[in-house]
Amino acid sequence: MKQQIETLIKSALHQLQASGDLPDVNTIVQVEATKDKQHGDFASNIAMLLAKQAQKKPRDIAENIIRHLPVSTYIKKTEVAGPGFINFFLTSDAMTGVIAKILAEKENYGRCKIGREKRVLVEFLSANPNGPLHVGHGRGAAFGDIVANLLDAVGFKTYREYYVNDAGRQMDILTASIWLRYLALCGEPIIFPVNAYRGEYVIDIAKVLFDKYQKQFQVDAKKVYADLPADETEGGDKEIYIDAMIARARQFLGKDYETVFNVGLESVRADLQNDLAEFGVQYDNWFSEKQFTSTDVVDKLLEKLTQGGHVYEKEGALWFRSTDFKDEKDRVLVRSNGTRTYFANDVAYHLSKYDRGFDIAVDIFGADHHGYVPRMKAAVAASDINPERLQHMLLQFVTLYRNGQQVQMSTRSGTFVTLRELREEVGNDSARFFYVMRRAEQHIDFDLDLAKSQSNENPVYYVQYAYARICSVMKQMTERKINFVPEQALSHVNLLAEPEEQQLLATLSRYPEVVINAAINYEPHQLTNYLRELAADFHAYYNGHQFLVENNDLRNARLALMMATQQTLLNGFHLLGISAPDSM
Repeated sequence: MKQQIETLIKSALHQLQASGDLPDVNTIVQVEATKDKQHGDFASNIAMLLAKQAQKKPRDIAENIIRHLPVSTYIKKTEVAGPGFINFFLTSDAMTGVIAKILAEKENYGRCKIGREKRVLVEFLSANPNGPLHVGHGRGAAFGDIVANLLDAVGFKTYREYYVNDAGRQMDILTASIWLRYLALCGEPIIFPVNAYRGEYVIDIAKVLFDKYQKQFQVDAKKVYADLPADETEGGDKEIYIDAMIARARQFLGKDYETVFNVGLESVRADLQNDLAEFGVQYDNWFSEKQFTSTDVVDKLLEKLTQGGHVYEKEGALWFRSTDFKDEKDRVLVRSNGTRTYFANDVAYHLSKYDRGFDIAVDIFGADHHGYVPRMKAAVAASDINPERLQHMLLQFVTLYRNGQQVQMSTRSGTFVTLRELREEVGNDSARFFYVMRRAEQHIDFDLDLAKSQSNENPVYYVQYAYARICSVMKQMTERKINFVPEQALSHVNLLAEPEEQQLLATLSRYPEVVINAAINYEPHQLTNYLRELAADFHAYYNGHQFLVENNDLRNARLALMMATQQTLLNGFHLLGISAPDSM
């Protein structure tokens, strides 16, 4: 209905512009559902947007637009309100017509083609492959997957990608950690570094290594620790110490260092893929940083930036002039020792997205990447690509609570709650729903007790219970052998005159608009908020009225409304990737 009203307004504007009563300007028509039904069902501020260019009073423009609106059987009346809002009051046919639309379109209700099949690459999560996913990673996984679902729903061609950081220092720390645990399995007396990875999963990987290679990589512990700098427990620097341990692992393992490295990488990556698949998240591509940076792509990028005058040399290092593109400072591409920075590699990776034919690249990262956004947009702009084609979502952190107490977590020490453990405790549905209930920039306090509770306070239970209640009524209808033909029921939906019915109809009609707004703004919380509102409207209706009444026409009309509500809930559940239980 929103789109239909926008079309009516555009028709009126074309007439007014053709007659010279309004300037011929390209203004976006905005129509929104009203919160107070005394002000109509929908409202537009188009008159106020045009006032300055037309040099006319907004109320005069609004009245002129109303006079030129095409006749519509769905509009009961229009009025000008406040400084120049145009309020639209719908006819009962417009309100009840949504039932026929939903029942006809079924799973396609709410889907559209505004994306025009533009190709969008959504990169999300991309956690370092150095251990199991924890509850913080879960937010990125759920958020990215649901954003991609929403973009699919509005007509974009979406591609999900995981950038595997398999070429950085963290992987070297993991490799050294695995090797030390392996040496312990060989019977060597090992003192584990403060800055190594301490989780049980490291021991599990070491066991895999030992089972396959036995004592092939064993080295005398005395040789391993000989002449190493002091660790933090001995008054030294833990970073210097772990780097020295990595160098020692490379020294003794030689070419076999890659063997240990790959066992760790493949073990963790397989676990990540399995964990995410069980969470309902599937990627189209796992993009290896190590394989990518072993090609000449990054060198070609540096050459292109240099030819464009965007690179200069200072103190033996190569710098990118990112301040020319609104970044706060210039960035190093190649260090004075000749090694490329992670930034240089990441710029090349991002540019590869456009080389692969994607129109838009969406990055969904943790909040600790906030300083990364302006420098990456600068690199994209320097490469003659519109920086608006790169979109970033930065997710704030997740704090876990159990019994009212915060659960302490540390990835390096291994004292964290994994995503798998969270899913086993609260279920996939609660985890996915809770993860996207807030804006990306809002912190999440994840209440485990609430997520597990079967009460109206639990938002997941609340919306799924609405669906289950409808299934219960439909089951009763079948048991009582009531003959219900939806197509015949549509001729009686004008009987839906109760306030709760009118409210439910109005909420159902808003679903397509919610999906569009949630998709183009990358805001899944708009969908969870809507489903909670729809469930609240249905519960109020269910608690106040009987459905299987004696009056056949009224009963069928109410059953049709229930089926439309059920379908809309189901469509929303599919976008969120949660189940639709028929009993609870």
